[in-house]
Amino acid sequence: MKTEIATLENIKLLVDDFYGKVRGDKLIGYIFDDVIKDNWNEHLEKMYSFWQTILLHEYTYKGAPFPKHLQLPVEKHHFDRWLELFHETIDTYFEGEKAEELRMRSVKMAEMFMMKINFHRENPGKLIQ
Repeated sequence: MKTEIATLENIKLLVDDFYGKVRGDKLIGYIFDDVIKDNWNEHLEKMYSFWQTILLHEYTYKGAPFPKHLQLPVEKHHFDRWLELFHETIDTYFEGEKAEELRMRSVKMAEMFMMKINFHRENPGKLIQ
């Protein structure tokens, strides 16, 4: 039975299942493993906090997510796969307004990150946050 995203436990379910899929994915799994290495628990905690802040308006996340992604060896098809797995996970467990917001925000985030990464690659002397 699907539910609304309303609690930190909902977010933990989403994040844990999603990253379980990511780690086993042939296209993007190695990218995450190369960067995160043995720090998966720390990464998951950050993701819980990030989405808790965004979706539940419980301001526990501090930081800037983009700079950590700037040097990743990613292209549009990597972001497409990330979105596919993320939306699949949302659709497995959740419905309602917050689920739709999460889908929309994830698309916008992927578009923005790819745009900024491309800008940086084409303009290596200019800094974009």
